[in-house]
Amino acid sequence: MSHFQFITRPLPFCPADAPVRPLYALAQGETDKLPESVRAFASAAGFSGNEGELLLVPGGDGGLGAALFGLGNGANPFVFGRLTKLLPAGDWRLAQYAGDATLALTGFAAGSYRFERYVKPAAKVVRLAIPDGVDAAEIERAWAAICLARDLVNTPTNDMQPDHLEEVFARLARHYDASFNAIRGDDLLSAGFPLVHAVGRAGEKAPRLMEMRWGRKGARAITLVGKGVCFDTGGLDLKTAAGMLLMKKDMGGAANVMALALMIMDAGLDVDLRVIIPSVENAVAGNAFRPGDIYRSRKGLTVQIDNTDAEGRLILADALTYADEELPDLLIDMATLTGAARVALGPDIAPFFATSDAFAETLAAKGERLRDPVWRMPLFAGYESKLKTGIADLTNAPSGGLAGAITAALFLKQFVGRAREWTHFDIYAYAQSDRDFGPAGGEAQAIRAIFETIRKG
Repeated sequence: MSHFQFITRPLPFCPADAPVRPLYALAQGETDKLPESVRAFASAAGFSGNEGELLLVPGGDGGLGAALFGLGNGANPFVFGRLTKLLPAGDWRLAQYAGDATLALTGFAAGSYRFERYVKPAAKVVRLAIPDGVDAAEIERAWAAICLARDLVNTPTNDMQPDHLEEVFARLARHYDASFNAIRGDDLLSAGFPLVHAVGRAGEKAPRLMEMRWGRKGARAITLVGKGVCFDTGGLDLKTAAGMLLMKKDMGGAANVMALALMIMDAGLDVDLRVIIPSVENAVAGNAFRPGDIYRSRKGLTVQIDNTDAEGRLILADALTYADEELPDLLIDMATLTGAARVALGPDIAPFFATSDAFAETLAAKGERLRDPVWRMPLFAGYESKLKTGIADLTNAPSGGLAGAITAALFLKQFVGRAREWTHFDIYAYAQSDRDFGPAGGEAQAIRAIFETIRKG
């Protein structure tokens, strides 16, 4: 079933038979490959092929005939993302390009993204035709997933509470004929999700554990878990105003997991897919969980709450235990979990921790090829002692402030023991400034690399 009915924004691509103008994309020193009449004009105009350089070429009738676009050294296919800003409105076709057209058009599509739910849509529309021989479905699938993840993260919490997230998740399931179930509120206690309940019970909307299943039973079992904290005040260990400013993005793990699931289902991969999303608001109220509280997790391990702002790992603990109970072949979780990961690698590289060297190596190679950057971090067992506390099995917030991304991953690892392979992503899910690949705001991270790794696996 096509993803186009689910992602309602217009495609940034035009039909192959639409009236189009030619676009010549050239690296430095490649102007000799142009048609003679265009080459002469480019030479007279001083076109050099510098990255992002655009030259409009007149047609024989005095109107606009073509455009030349510079690629610099040709190493950045995502420079195509600038075209929606640079080109005049209309439909264009790639008349010349020597690089990876699939990657370039993915960059163009991602660069065309605008979050326009609360503003007037842009008047100018620039579209490209997908050349013959290029897999249009692959490009459009990646574009749809990127849009879904970005839209979910960009939506403010007044319109993206746990119930809103459930609505989108349920629609995604229906669209691909997947099964869907949600456990809400106090039912979480009887169903065995005490940590999800504890973190989310003070929120305006009931906390919940959502689950989708799709695919062929008996196929490779892939389970995805996404952190769905729709807003994080820090709880009683309240964040500062500046610290809360972007906390609508604390469900970025859930957003990316849903986007990855879209790609898997849309491509019809032969897998047994299970997607689990615990969703809460970490709010302040009289029934909020407190520093010093101790809760017994779904797995039976007790956890002492030493900081209510370390809430994401708590809801993931119950969700990972639940996921692990079915012995998946591959278990992946994604979460906007620690500031320490951002200090280590910045906002644009997705840190991950993996129990499988083979999976990690393939993932890194796919990320590099697709320009979807990931970097493996160590599950260093020497830091496990930092998780110990005197009167409970674990603390949710080790003291000392060092190696925070690693100790968070080690905390989660306590709740995974049966999956054949486990990989944890500590992503930022947000771009701090405009880039070729898209505007500032919510971001899809690592999902193209993960999808390709699963597909080839």
